[in-house]
Amino acid sequence: MFRHRPVRSAALVLGTALAALTATVPAGAHTAGTLRPLPGVAPRAETATLYDDEAGGSADADDPAIWRNAAQPDRSLVIATAKEGGLRVYDLDAREVQSVPAPPAAGPDDAPGRFNNVDLVHGLRLPSGRADVAVTTDRGHDRLRIHRIAPGRAAGPLTDITDPAAPPVFSANQDEINDQHTAYGLATWTDPATGRSYALVSRRNRTTVVLLELTPTPAGTVTYRKVRSLDLPSSFRLPDGTSWTPCGEPGELPQVEGMVVDPANGMLYAGQEDVGIWRMRADLTGAAPKLVDRVREYGVPAVYDEESEECAPGADPGFGGTRLAADVEGLTLLTEADGDGYVLASSQGDDTFALYDRELEDANEYEGGFRVTATADGALDGSEECDGAAVLNAPLGTKYPRGLLVVQDGHDTPVDGDRAATNFAFVDLGDVLDRVDD
Repeated sequence: MFRHRPVRSAALVLGTALAALTATVPAGAHTAGTLRPLPGVAPRAETATLYDDEAGGSADADDPAIWRNAAQPDRSLVIATAKEGGLRVYDLDAREVQSVPAPPAAGPDDAPGRFNNVDLVHGLRLPSGRADVAVTTDRGHDRLRIHRIAPGRAAGPLTDITDPAAPPVFSANQDEINDQHTAYGLATWTDPATGRSYALVSRRNRTTVVLLELTPTPAGTVTYRKVRSLDLPSSFRLPDGTSWTPCGEPGELPQVEGMVVDPANGMLYAGQEDVGIWRMRADLTGAAPKLVDRVREYGVPAVYDEESEECAPGADPGFGGTRLAADVEGLTLLTEADGDGYVLASSQGDDTFALYDRELEDANEYEGGFRVTATADGALDGSEECDGAAVLNAPLGTKYPRGLLVVQDGHDTPVDGDRAATNFAFVDLGDVLDRVDD
């Protein structure tokens, strides 16, 4: 039987104790040997609240993607996952224009569909011609779901074109699917040398990342095939010679969720939630993955308590980073016209966002950070414990002429009683760049 497990990472509890020391003056903003507070940027709009309960359809905001309508930029869309609530499609006013339900459970004791992460492929080759598609990890069924984007369609812009015979990504049978070591994080990539499109998919509660080629069928649907996989470390040798394994529930390894590929150089950035940000080739070949930055909690010993389902941290040996508080989430790429830009990451443990130079010759050095805060009148709240983020540095009509940043808010307010409430905040990218560059 499928069993729900706690969704709150034990690392968040561990991170709270460490991040509390830097809550007033966030880490990662070094100036002449001192620390300064990170700037705050308020959203311009936010979506309606999603509630993760029966009345709310078990909808839980997680990960967004931004689709630009080249013909009518004002009519661009944000496509976002809502876990068991399926997919939501929003316009630039953050109004819902379509809701796509997750597939039902295979049987009465099986896991229901649960859409975790989403990314886009532009110009995927189909028998009918090229099309833009949204690719989603269905964690409940251990599969990818592919939806064609057609903005003029009366029933809504998304149409499911997943091949019914598409196989599980990691599992051998339904029993393994119900264990939920299934498809989790996601990034898409199109190889400019071959024109072939891929999805890089991580596995829940494991360190595996798999490369899947997206393959159209003669029927006009899309399936996928495994090309290769890579396992990131689950334990680490520390500078003092000891070995460290991130704390978690027994049998669970430090997983990856947030991922993004830089198309300019074919590099994949993967956020191992309790560890840090890795860089590796998107085709999963070549040199060993490089750890670009570590979370503050890196190397901190901790013991998992089964009763509280939390990790109790020990003394900090000082081997962690200074800019990220576990979990690392929501990786996205902010490109600039001159080839510069940033890898943006959500530092979930302290409600901040970190920017790293995308250029390899600059060793992905840290460039700054910010927070998404409430508006001055309190009409729109900020972002806390952000799971997912998406950014597009392109004009989106009159509403966002300098681009858009969309971030998940893990604690939407005001709260309706004790209901678990989440949503997405829309932030003017120009505001972000102005504040970070100050």
